[in-house]
Amino acid sequence: MQMLKRVAGIAGAGVVVLGVVAGPAHATPTYPVASSEAQMEYNEATFYATGQDPAQSAPGVNVACTPSAAHPYPVVLVHGLNGNQYNGWANIGPSLANLGYCVYSLNYVSTDRIAASSQQIASFINQVMSTTRAAKVDLVGHSEGGFQVEYVPKMIPGMAAKVHAVVALAPPSHGTTLWGLSALIQAVGLNSTVASGCGACADLLAGSSAVQALDNGPIAQPGIAYTTIISKYDEAITPYTSAAINEPGVTNIVVQDLCPADPVGHTGLAYDSGPLSMIENALDPAHAIAVACGIGPVG
Repeated sequence: MQMLKRVAGIAGAGVVVLGVVAGPAHATPTYPVASSEAQMEYNEATFYATGQDPAQSAPGVNVACTPSAAHPYPVVLVHGLNGNQYNGWANIGPSLANLGYCVYSLNYVSTDRIAASSQQIASFINQVMSTTRAAKVDLVGHSEGGFQVEYVPKMIPGMAAKVHAVVALAPPSHGTTLWGLSALIQAVGLNSTVASGCGACADLLAGSSAVQALDNGPIAQPGIAYTTIISKYDEAITPYTSAAINEPGVTNIVVQDLCPADPVGHTGLAYDSGPLSMIENALDPAHAIAVACGIGPVG
């Protein structure tokens, strides 16, 4: 699961959060280091990672790499809720590595409270900078990871100066209402019940303390280029417009504005050719390419 896909039931004991995933893909890329099998579809990636080593990296990711003049900033990939660095990035990671980026990812405890898990991500960023001797990094996150790459530069002292660009796919920037269920959860006093089983699940709901902290003042930090990539068919971030950062200097892209026929949903954004092109352009706007619209996974 990449994010709070739906709340399937509310009982006296609490809230059950289930995942819905799906989707086809596009052509299999080549990649420089075959550390694991490349996947073009989330369900296949999850199945592979479960049967192999869940801690493994996608091909071309977390390998020895020296940033080039063309791509001086290592790319740090941050997966979503209940995901891992393999099923989250088995498509995007190898694709960016093929373009010559130094690409890194981590597994973090994505069910922890955001205040705790964001520290894990910040520590990993520091490790990447130390290893590569890079002045800054680019951050790419999906779902909860999208929230994290917005949260870390703003909320953790000193991190904004270490970030060149932020690209957030389907981030709950202003929290998700989960089709109105977040208000119900708060109204009946189930916030602590949700948090006891999944701290991040509570933190990513509209109105949570973590969302309020991120939204208190500008999200975008000076000197960082921000891009959000959003689908109007996102079934987890509701309303989908809540993912956008409506601040000066931020680029908000709704996939269907550029690719009207693409039905891609929440999880599918990481396995769709159009959003991949958008990520590439956000990381290297001076060499922007035509967006390769596809038919992404519905879900």
